[in-house]
Amino acid sequence: MVTFNLAYTAPINPSGVSPVLTAPQIWAGLQRKVRRAQDFVPIIEECNVLSEETSQETGNLTVVREVRFVAGQEPNSGSGGSLVKETCIHYPPCRVDFEQPDGSNISNIVSEGPDGELLMTYAFEWEHPGVKEGSEEAKKLEERNRKTARIAVHGTIDTIRRLVKDGELH
Repeated sequence: MVTFNLAYTAPINPSGVSPVLTAPQIWAGLQRKVRRAQDFVPIIEECNVLSEETSQETGNLTVVREVRFVAGQEPNSGSGGSLVKETCIHYPPCRVDFEQPDGSNISNIVSEGPDGELLMTYAFEWEHPGVKEGSEEAKKLEERNRKTARIAVHGTIDTIRRLVKDGELH
């Protein structure tokens, strides 16, 4: 088995973009992304919320959902079409963790850079059972996972900006 641990970070408000997004708008967008992943991540075609519960201990919201990846784009097997169950744990106002049954984990993190600029980072721990480390298949999967990370971060930022521009997020 091979595990890919990788992360991708992008500025949320690079020079010249409009509207400039605020931290509360980004958080509202991440909360919406949990329920409507297909609007944010181009390789997800369907998202169904199965349950949600707020922890009495921490106050953190946990949402259990199923997502379906576009055929050939599923991060783990590349087959697409099958539903993947995810447990999504909110850590307001800056992080949502997505846990999958195969042990894969994804964190969506909003942070500030040294000059106060907002950054979005997705950190991935993708499990690939049955794939041998160092194999040609592993190299192809790692390349695809890196591409998926970039697409997911930029897709999320672009969608939040569009939703703010359209008046759907405040």
